[in-house]
Amino acid sequence: MKNRTAALERKTNETNIAIKVNLDGQGRYDINTGVGFFDHMLSHLSKHSGIDLTVQASGDLEVDAHHTVEDVGICLGESLNQALGDKKGIVRFGHAVVPMEDAKAEVSADLSGRPYLVYHARYGSEKIGEFDVQCIEEFWRAFSSAAKMNLHIEVPYGTNSHHIAEAIFKAVGQSLGRAVSITGNQIPSTKGTL
Repeated sequence: MKNRTAALERKTNETNIAIKVNLDGQGRYDINTGVGFFDHMLSHLSKHSGIDLTVQASGDLEVDAHHTVEDVGICLGESLNQALGDKKGIVRFGHAVVPMEDAKAEVSADLSGRPYLVYHARYGSEKIGEFDVQCIEEFWRAFSSAAKMNLHIEVPYGTNSHHIAEAIFKAVGQSLGRAVSITGNQIPSTKGTL
């Protein structure tokens, strides 16, 4: 099996981002985006997917966290897609249901090569600390688009915004961990390509 890793750097007038992923890791992470709550969520994504993740990012946080969060999503999605290569032998699909106290997140993922996001989550507050909850949907939209994957995120209930967000990141992690795992040597599609 080839080394399923990727490293990517992206510099714009708004952000400067460096990301490394190892799909066959152990869920180790080294994350610093300058946005504490976002770092916390990305650590859950890494830990629960088993994907090693290094993220170093700086951005125009004097404006707000939006550009940093969205651009990390783009870079992380591109890195995932790059590390997957031809996707030979992957499970392709992943599904997880994760409770987090009062909240529950249900996530389905398909590494199909076709980007699409379905996102149904309502938060009890507009912010978690200083973090704008609208950034969470923007992150997943950027990530799923750049990763060229279907990602369906549904939170049927929950009242605590932190718990809702954490359940989502853990559930996506669980789903991704399953979807990227290797079970054979065929491309999992009747088309012969993903």
